Amino acid sequence: QVQLVESGGGLVQPGGSLRLSCAASGSIIRINDMAWYRQAPITKQRELVATITYGLSTNYAEFVKGRFTISRDNAKNTVYLQMKSLKPEVTAVYYCNARIANYRNIQNYWGQGTQVTVSS
Repeated sequence: QVQLVESGGGLVQPGGSLRLSCAASGSIIRINDMAWYRQAPITKQRELVATITYGLSTNYAEFVKGRFTISRDNAKNTVYLQMKSLKPEVTAVYYCNARIANYRNIQNYWGQGTQVTVSS
């Protein structure tokens, strides 16, 4: 059984920084793409924030480009999201996502979510 555990969320002042982490554990042969999504409290819609491939190619949503950085540590099966110059508009629950291959198949997994709140 594969599990993704997120950490690093919390309350931060506008203009501050935060670093989210998501560690995968379980039966893992290879983690392909990893990504961060966010879910607004009202709409409940999840939208893509950033992705990173096994080969470290990255893509970002336009609304975070230049302020957020996604990275990964394959030895730790962990993906990170470094967030800088935070604004109240980014307040949301952030979820990590990973496409993981084990001995049986390839599946998409979600973390439990971590709250990010930007407020003075």
